[in-house]
Amino acid sequence: MTNFADLDLVGVAQGIAAKKFSSQEITAWSLKRLDTIGRTFNAVFRIEHEQALARAKKLDAQQARGEALAPLHGVPLAHKDLLEVAGLEMHVGSKILQGNIATKNAWAIETLEAAGQVNLGALHMAEFAMSPTGFNAHYGHGLNPWNPAYACGGSSSGSGIAVAARLIFGSLGSDTGGSIRNPAAMCGVTGIKPTAGRVSFAGVFPLSHTLDCVGPLAQTARDCARLLTHISSPNAADPWCTPRANEDYEATLDGNIKGLRIGVPQSYYRENLDPEVAQALQASLDVLKARGAVLVDVQVPDMASIHEMAAIVLTVEAVTVHHRWMQTRRDEYGSQVLARTAAGFTHSGIAYREALDARQALIQAYLDTCFANCDVVHIPALMVQTPTIAATTTGTLDEVLQSISGFTYSSRAINYLGFPSMSVPAGFSSTNMPLAFQLVGRHFEEAKLLKVADAFQRDTSWHRQQPAV
Repeated sequence: MTNFADLDLVGVAQGIAAKKFSSQEITAWSLKRLDTIGRTFNAVFRIEHEQALARAKKLDAQQARGEALAPLHGVPLAHKDLLEVAGLEMHVGSKILQGNIATKNAWAIETLEAAGQVNLGALHMAEFAMSPTGFNAHYGHGLNPWNPAYACGGSSSGSGIAVAARLIFGSLGSDTGGSIRNPAAMCGVTGIKPTAGRVSFAGVFPLSHTLDCVGPLAQTARDCARLLTHISSPNAADPWCTPRANEDYEATLDGNIKGLRIGVPQSYYRENLDPEVAQALQASLDVLKARGAVLVDVQVPDMASIHEMAAIVLTVEAVTVHHRWMQTRRDEYGSQVLARTAAGFTHSGIAYREALDARQALIQAYLDTCFANCDVVHIPALMVQTPTIAATTTGTLDEVLQSISGFTYSSRAINYLGFPSMSVPAGFSSTNMPLAFQLVGRHFEEAKLLKVADAFQRDTSWHRQQPAV
């Protein structure tokens, strides 16, 4: 019998296509793990047993009839609980939206249905996507499968847990300032935030509509490439979605990065960097250099200005979504969510407009420095090691907010600038918790990020390591 836990997403699709096992077999296996391990680590909000098994049975019947197989035919997936699935509850990690039933599929869900997925359910997330560590005041903290005393990362908490623990083979999350990359880094999986507007946000509950992105978490860069290929189909009905045709992101994953220039900033991203994180970053650069990449020192623009503008945009857009509920149902919010959005009520319309207007000049400044003479920028995914849950929940509210503020230090600016970026597993700390590096590309150059990450993963096995769950 196939050991399903040793397979990645592409391997599952290949195994089903080759009739080594059926979609029903592996779907039943995944459902059982979600219902046991997934609940143990608080990764799950909703499991659709009957619907998933019926979908797998239908797909197996199609295969038996000799019908053409889609690229994700029969593969068990599950997604963050802010993507609408027709007829099912989506409560976005909140009390306020309990009982909210979606009337149609989110665009990204619809594209994965067409690609052959079996959707097993909805995964744990931070309340309204507002925690970088995976904290949820109503439903509990997501627990890291490498050690449940440690944070799993947020806000796509359940996605990181479920992929790392081999409960499913891929998941869609959302990212406004690190919410895909943080759980990917803390749980030891691969996750990519695409260019702003590359994936339609239609049918996804917003946090900040100009910063939000949908993207995949999976074991490998190739897995992410397959998922991103399908969810990046243009949506003409979504004015925020680019009309660019989707690309076959797997097509260029050949391991050849000879001559590709990787920019390594020597300031900001190297300041106050944890020593073990620094060692992992250097080791990853050594692997890429051995593959033929050229390492280039690059400069960093004024990051303080970028962060100031990003904070204004995020908080103002967040309170635009929530202000009526915050007036009428304030006691149903967790204290962290209220505190982290409070600034949005104090910024003027002028300040918000100026933050939007400053974006293009700040994008150009980043291009003129970090990207002046390189193809891809290599920075930390996290400046620090994965924290314990106690370290991020103990103390006064102000102390807690201060303790978690650094977890988006190297990620939040990327959303404001709109660049694609991804987190790639790069080793383990002395406490046996995952470490990672981050790749950043120019707009719509996701293919380069995936190519570099895939080349790295051909020579390393960090992404193949499994927690003992």
